[in-house]
Amino acid sequence: MMAKRNTDTARIYKSGFDFLNQLKDNNNRDWFNLHKPDYVAELALVEQFADALLQELNLHDQIETPTGKKSLYRIYRDTRFSNDKTPYKTHWSGSFKRATKRRRGGYYFHIEPGNSFVGGGFWGPSPQDLKLIREDIAFDDEPLRKILSDEAFVSTFGSLKGEQLKTTAKGFDADHKATDLLRYKQFLLIRKFTDEEVLGENFLQLVNNSFKNMRSFFDYMSDVLSTDVNGLEL
Repeated sequence: MMAKRNTDTARIYKSGFDFLNQLKDNNNRDWFNLHKPDYVAELALVEQFADALLQELNLHDQIETPTGKKSLYRIYRDTRFSNDKTPYKTHWSGSFKRATKRRRGGYYFHIEPGNSFVGGGFWGPSPQDLKLIREDIAFDDEPLRKILSDEAFVSTFGSLKGEQLKTTAKGFDADHKATDLLRYKQFLLIRKFTDEEVLGENFLQLVNNSFKNMRSFFDYMSDVLSTDVNGLEL
């Protein structure tokens, strides 16, 4: 059985990867129920990591999510509308919500052998929010371009990610100088990690620093989505 470790340093352990790999090969209820104690032990370690990450986040942002445990998504899959009927996810994941309506955006982490990453941004902006974002970009795209070209941003995330329109956004000229940005339907920041990085002792700080480097983007979007052109609250 994979035992819980006593440690002052929150981290992701190889035993957590081992459990996920075994679950991937045995994704059925009988195996999971037989290995439930292993799951509980590994989940406790991930909760410890999430709690430590929340503490770090609250040093440079205000987070509404109360605990690391509350940040975590259930391992049980909703198979009702999926062709994949395997009952369990084969990754650990969680998200943190920024506090108050003036702080928009959220932080997400995904831990999976061979596919670990952190993300943040706006996965499915409402039509109203998307309109506000596009109107601001169309009026002046330089503030956003400055953020996207910042050295820390580029070294962390590379570029803005997310689904895009194949054609010009409705209501905007095809030859608009910001048409490349206006095509975005999602606005996502993603940083991937190797397994070696995830299992390293400084992974918590790598994740926290990645989240720190989202801040200028979040501050820009928060202003766009919560204030008018005069800076008054919407």
